[in-house]
Amino acid sequence: MVVARLKSAHAGLPEPEVVVIKTTGDRVQDRPLAELGGKGLFAKEIEQALLADTIDCAVHSLKDLETHLPPGLAIGAVLPRADPRDALIAPAARSLADLPEGASVATGSIRRAAQLRALRPDLAIGPLRGNVDTRLAKIRGGAAAATLLAMAGLERLGLSVPEATPLDPDVFLPAPGQGLVAIECRERDGRVRELLAACGDAASAAAMAAERALLAGLDGSCKTPIGALAAALPGGALRLRALLARADGTLILHAERVGTPGDAAAMGADAAADLRARAPADLLAA
Repeated sequence: MVVARLKSAHAGLPEPEVVVIKTTGDRVQDRPLAELGGKGLFAKEIEQALLADTIDCAVHSLKDLETHLPPGLAIGAVLPRADPRDALIAPAARSLADLPEGASVATGSIRRAAQLRALRPDLAIGPLRGNVDTRLAKIRGGAAAATLLAMAGLERLGLSVPEATPLDPDVFLPAPGQGLVAIECRERDGRVRELLAACGDAASAAAMAAERALLAGLDGSCKTPIGALAAALPGGALRLRALLARADGTLILHAERVGTPGDAAAMGADAAADLRARAPADLLAA
């Protein structure tokens, strides 16, 4: 996707070389991400290659990037957003309400688990890691009654998943950055930053600014369930919905802000301040 966008934006650009780097997050599939050190495990080795000048830019799922990038690195562009919603993957249910009482739901996401526990305290929540095909196979094989996956991942992989039911963000908020592809580069590399700037999407950049400002303001750890989605409203305004929760689902705090795309970062920071003010002292202490 990034190569195609670069070539479309810059006629005559030499064919970019694609370098595949397998990260710790890709390799270690038997433990929850929070135990391994969090989502940054999908980016660390790639960012090291950037800093070593081994590659010129890095392609990430935005939600896999740490809130604060390593010194010297920046996000040069973000692509048009894919469907940001989570999807319920359940062969025998079309909604969370359809799941039988006490049904097992497998997920490695503390955000998803917290919202599930708040909505359906009766469910048995267990861990699940692996790529999309592995997770689908486990659910279809009866390892659990359901799991949750990102709609964007299913779409980008070109998968037809009849068991998938998108969840309304007003009921179930996705992860900050979900559905966004970010292109990271070195701050000092003006030529690459110029090439990437022509590939970016303004609406996605505004959503990214709001959602990452929220994360920065909350400064939560990888063990803190945080949800967020910024999206354009008719007429061009930007709406940000945010969530901060206890991992056990016993407390869910919501915040919402509406403003202009130019106010995106301020909206995220303000929503974070609101959530922090209402959160118990221990909620963000981990």
